[in-house]
Parts: sequence; structure tokens; C-alpha cells
Amino acid sequence: MKLYSTSTNPAPAGANVIAITTRDNVNLRLAAWRSPGQVRGTLLLAQGRGEFIEKYNETIGDMLARGLNIVTFDWRGQGLSDRALRDRRKGHVEAMEDYIEDLAAVEAWMIAQNCPQPWFALGHSMGGALLALRLHTAASNYSRVVLSAPMIDLAGLSWPRGARFLARGLDWLGLGRNYVPGGNGSAYFLQPFAGNGLTSDPQRYAKFTDMARECPDVWTGSPTVHWLDEAFGLMAAFRDIAFPMSISVPCLIIAAGHDRVVDTEAATRFVSFMNGRNLVVIPGAEHELLIERDELREQFLAAFDAFIPGSVSG
Repeated sequence: MKLYSTSTNPAPAGANVIAITTRDNVNLRLAAWRSPGQVRGTLLLAQGRGEFIEKYNETIGDMLARGLNIVTFDWRGQGLSDRALRDRRKGHVEAMEDYIEDLAAVEAWMIAQNCPQPWFALGHSMGGALLALRLHTAASNYSRVVLSAPMIDLAGLSWPRGARFLARGLDWLGLGRNYVPGGNGSAYFLQPFAGNGLTSDPQRYAKFTDMARECPDVWTGSPTVHWLDEAFGLMAAFRDIAFPMSISVPCLIIAAGHDRVVDTEAATRFVSFMNGRNLVVIPGAEHELLIERDELREQFLAAFDAFIPGSVSG
């Protein structure tokens, strides 16, 4: 196992990069770093759909500087972890609960390695949704969790119920392993910056355009129909107020005020039933809060810093 490093997106030094195996025999790429300063805990970083460890190089550096050891990994079906289908560009999983096997394997590794307590977690988009699912279904070793633009529901669907019925119908017809309608195997960051729905920062966007060209094997294209059907099922579960009420670990949701990928209003409703009701909305920010312009990204980091040491009531 290895990490890629490019001139515009260098990997932080000192990584321990290994392969771990889940209980259902899926190989995952895991990377861990030790903070060079006084260690005040361990942060698990959970990516969004289609992402990979290297996308968070800058954020990993920020967190190491804060005295946090870092553990992160590629979800099954993306990055350099095992892919489910012969066409490795397809973002596919058989069940959303399978991702919980990934989290369980990573957490077991953290226990075996005696990763310093307290444990914190930061999950972006799909990673945020899956951390919420993990906290709902199992006892947790985390002291506090930050969910960045979590995938509580999707934004921009003109007919949400129709989209759900379409995904379910196409899946039922045996088309579940096809790309979603209009989808393909191309990396998103190969599209022009103008009009993108992820970030307003052209320099950070360009870093990942470079990575898409130089490191093509870490990329995932569009999701499959079955992935979308499974995601709709998970997001439907989030609408039951018993779901957020069951989460006892203090959580902070940081949402993007101009998110065109996930629904910020849905995240706001979700957090209103959670322990502590900790919510920060960053006005003008697009979905990718951690690769946004400095003035927006710094607001994210300020909210993170206020919450993780325990200065925000939970």
C-alpha cells in the first residue's frame, strides 16, 4: 500500500500505510499519522463518496498541527481499497451497512494499536452519514464527532419521490450495477471549474484536477443505480426523529450555506433532535467545506476547534 504525492498536493510526512481486512474479507487501505507535538487524542477521518485519503492531505496536516493523531482509510469501492465491480470506476456497494464493516475494522485496528484517547471523528458527506449510522447502531468509543455537510438528504431534486422510485425500479429491473442515469466513469475534477458545485476555490480545485490526471487509479466515477437506491434507503431512515434522538455522543454538524449536493435544511432538522443541538452553517460555502476558500475554511476550523476540546456544551 502507498500514498500518492503530487507537487500541488504533497502527502504529510510520516504516514504508516497498511492494508487491513474486514470481517467480510474486503481489503481496505488505511493510513495513520502521529502528531509531532503533544498528543491530545486521535481523530478518525471518514471520507465522502468517491473520495480517497490523498484528498485530505491539507486537512490531515491541519489536524496533526492541533496535536491529534490521525487515522483514515478508503471505504470499500473507492481509493485503493477493494472495488466491488470489474469496472473500478463505478461507485458501488451492496448495502450501506457494509460500510459499517469498514468502520468496525478500522476501529478494531485503533484498539489494537492503542491509539491515544480521547477518540474523535470527522466525517464528510457520505462519511458523516455513515458515522451517524454507526453511532445509532453501536456503542461508541468516540468522545465527540463532527459531521461536515452530512448526507442526510440530497439537494436539487426537482421530484425527490420520483427519483427514489426510479432508482428502486431500475434496481428491481436488474440494472443496479449500471451507472446512475447520466453518470459515467470520469473524475468530477476533470470538469471545468466554472459552474462546479463543490468549491469556490479555483486553486484547491486545480490540485485535484492534477491528481485526477496524475493518479487515475484512486478515482471513482458516478455511483451505480444500486448505490443510489441504498443511499435513498439510509436517508429515509434519517427522517425518523427517533434516529437522531438515539445518538448520545455529542455531535457538531457544520453545514454549507450554498450546498448544492446535500440538503442543508435536512441537516438542520436532523440536528434539532440530537443531543446538544450543535450546528454551524457557513454562509456562501459550497459542499466541500474543507477545500473551500481560506475565509470559509477557516470558519470550519474555528468551529472544529471550539467543539473538539469540549468548550461547546454537548
